[in-house]
Amino acid sequence: MLFDTHAHYDDEAFDADRELLLATLPERNVGLIVNPGCTIDTSRQAVALAEQYEYVYAAVGIHPENCGDFTDSDIDTLRALAQHEKVVAIGEIGLDYYWAENPSREWQQRVLRAQMALAEELHLPVIIHDRDAHADTLSIVKEFPQVRGVFHCYSGSVEDARTLLKMGWMLSFNGAITFKNARKAPEVIVEIPMDRMMIETDSPYLTPVPYRGKRNDSGYVSLVAEKIAEIKGISPEEVERITFENGKRFFAIP
Repeated sequence: MLFDTHAHYDDEAFDADRELLLATLPERNVGLIVNPGCTIDTSRQAVALAEQYEYVYAAVGIHPENCGDFTDSDIDTLRALAQHEKVVAIGEIGLDYYWAENPSREWQQRVLRAQMALAEELHLPVIIHDRDAHADTLSIVKEFPQVRGVFHCYSGSVEDARTLLKMGWMLSFNGAITFKNARKAPEVIVEIPMDRMMIETDSPYLTPVPYRGKRNDSGYVSLVAEKIAEIKGISPEEVERITFENGKRFFAIP
């Protein structure tokens, strides 16, 4: 079975067929899913979906694109949501310097530190979003040596990957590794050991080739496993098995 460690089924792209899609994913060899929130509202939705489906788990957090109206009370809300037995991480959190209209870098950094501190308090791992902010993101996670996490949709350098591995972190890859312009991620995949790697879709985004441009869903995570197998020179079944166990271990799923 496959473990899609990052998919947003709270997204409006699934409003028309969410229940049917989620109900049929086990038939497509998907055995586990983690649905991270990006706001307080979507974090609540993630928990609700985890309650509804045995194989869906939730993470709760505030995404850097959505942190403009963050208040200290949001940490209290996330803390309460994180008490749910199916919440397995704080996320999706991080830094995003790509969009000019995003909250200021200083504000994003403040919100990230607050959520890293919450993860440290609750002894939960974190799911990190890092877009065009590699140096600052790495610097902040280093401030919290007791916190372990995963850089989802990893797009950094081999050197940064080595640093994260030394810190005990995981790296996760999605459909972007199948794109023609993918350069850094395949180099990183060659470099890192299989026991430090997870796979994801980031549904409904970043649909892998040959379905790029269509809505993504967890059924396509098999194409990510196949690409990693090609890069590593091993079988897709081995990638499937190892990444499934990696995800269960990382998120402490029985």
